[in-house]
Amino acid sequence: MPTKKLSKTKEIIDRIFRDSETAYGLKEFENIDLEEVLKITEEEKNRFYIKDLKSGKLRFVFDALKQNGKPEEIIRQLWLHKLNSFYKYPLDRMDTEKSIHFGREIHAKAVDIIVYKSDKITPYILVEVKAPTESKGIDQLKGYLNSEGSEIGVWSNGIKRVILYRPYPKEFDDTLPDLPSADKTIDDLLEEKKTYFEYTTTKVNLKEVVESMQELVLANAGEGVFAEVFKLIYAKLYDEQEAKISRADNEVYFRKYRDPAKTYSVINDLFKKAMKKWPGTFYEQENIKLSAEHLSIVVGELERTRLFGSDLSIIDEAFEYLIPEVAKGNKGQYFTPRHVIAMAVKILNPKADEYIIDPAAGSGGFLINAMYWVKDKYLRDSEEAMREYAKEYLWGIDFAEEISKTSRALMLIAGDGRSHMFKLNSLDPREWQGEDGELLDARSKLQTRLLDLNSTADNADNKKTFHYMNFDVLLTNPPFAGEIKDQGILRQYFFGKKKGKLVNKVERHILFIERTLDMLRPGGRMAIVLPQGILNNTQAEYIRDYLIDKARILAVVGLHANTFRPHAGVKTSVLFLQKWGEKEKPLRDYPIFMAVSKKGGKDNSGDYVYKKDANGNYVHDAKGRKVLDHDLDEIAEAFVKFAKDQKFSFWK
Repeated sequence: MPTKKLSKTKEIIDRIFRDSETAYGLKEFENIDLEEVLKITEEEKNRFYIKDLKSGKLRFVFDALKQNGKPEEIIRQLWLHKLNSFYKYPLDRMDTEKSIHFGREIHAKAVDIIVYKSDKITPYILVEVKAPTESKGIDQLKGYLNSEGSEIGVWSNGIKRVILYRPYPKEFDDTLPDLPSADKTIDDLLEEKKTYFEYTTTKVNLKEVVESMQELVLANAGEGVFAEVFKLIYAKLYDEQEAKISRADNEVYFRKYRDPAKTYSVINDLFKKAMKKWPGTFYEQENIKLSAEHLSIVVGELERTRLFGSDLSIIDEAFEYLIPEVAKGNKGQYFTPRHVIAMAVKILNPKADEYIIDPAAGSGGFLINAMYWVKDKYLRDSEEAMREYAKEYLWGIDFAEEISKTSRALMLIAGDGRSHMFKLNSLDPREWQGEDGELLDARSKLQTRLLDLNSTADNADNKKTFHYMNFDVLLTNPPFAGEIKDQGILRQYFFGKKKGKLVNKVERHILFIERTLDMLRPGGRMAIVLPQGILNNTQAEYIRDYLIDKARILAVVGLHANTFRPHAGVKTSVLFLQKWGEKEKPLRDYPIFMAVSKKGGKDNSGDYVYKKDANGNYVHDAKGRKVLDHDLDEIAEAFVKFAKDQKFSFWK
């Protein structure tokens, strides 16, 4: 009797994928027990084979001496299992590595899996698998679909998948949100009712969805990718809220229908209703500009995503992927790296009863990080408490038309449909005046955060100018680029005058220093990202004198030169201040925490750099994400120790 070979499935899968994050981040198969389904054995010394689920043959997958393997074979076997067990296609309706016919020629490259119709002759589904690190191949699959006359094609690397659909006799490749099971037709799949709690999921990675949408359609659709994606995001948010709260059966309408014209009509109507519910983000007369056919494709990719209740850091990542198109070189706007934000939030330690503002909110990164900090430290990790907190305590302002859409969307998701995000010019409250509904709403809300100046006349004036505000914490990375020459703006600022006379121009970030201090209550604290020259340039001494007079300098952290690459190469620092209290006499001599980051988490090209262990494998956090290689966490920890030694009130 032959000796039964020992299964080495887990060990070999780890070695094939090298990075365990890949092996166990195969989202397509997350409910499948890999060790139970796959059988990998050592058939020759140091050479490992997998048993093919269709034919029973052994297929080579890994050579231990050469340290090379075939991750795509693992993906293929898992798809065979899923097609059979989940979608209920019998194995006798499947083939592997079938040659493709192009006209009279037989293509040397074989399709990885083919599923036939019930006649076992007509191709129905083609599956093209790739290694998890590969992202190309969708065009190749389109060629296969056209040559074989197959209706459905699946491209998958185990982490991401795209399902193409070819409605015969069209050449145009559509998409499907899922595969029909063996007992259903494509029409059944597209027409069956879908409900919020059963159909949508927070496990979909929005960035990957957007990448697929761009590859399939958006890059060639002739419309602004950013604007069109955000219309869909708002339509989706509206549909989710209605499905969850107002529709008795929780049915979702944001989905692909059989007829592209119906898909367009339904989605555009949801977008129009979203504009009415959350005014001020789009112009009232706007419509979705994508054609019905193009919209039908991208909706198929997006419909299963659930935005409410999602991990906002993943949605934020998708927005960061989208933003360069509109932000590059535009008034100095770009995303603040999230590890810089995390350091600033930790140092300032916002509490659950403190009002926070970012007057140059951009995509809302500081506010979202502060929200998660408060949830973790002071709200017992409660999602419900976090939503209530977000509705009341998080405030943001940004003048950038496109970028403010991202922060508004994120804060709508965070606050379950409510937010204090305003599209205004922080530096010029004159522009906040007017009878426009959006401005009336912004003024009425912001007036609740005005500082009481203990004088009826002063309070009345402050109600018009919004000069002095009452926020506890301020976190911001204002735009550096550009000079302000508008005399009406300069007249409102100390830095707009010299020896009693108006100056011709002032750099934008210098006015932001003054504006941010005026937004804080006495005793309030702030973090602001500034060009390094402000802190060490001899010509900027008058700015430093102003700061010392208005606030205690808590800390200065010099950021690495690569921190803002590829968007900007300017050397920056984060300045931490605490405004002097009403009755507090400014100190002239006190310790200041100083630090310089030596590891910025990015290389010279601006690509993120991740930590590796002694064996050269990536290090992962508790959520399975790669850990950035930077030293800002240690700097924040060192500040906390300093703050406790100094007995700062916010770090007792």
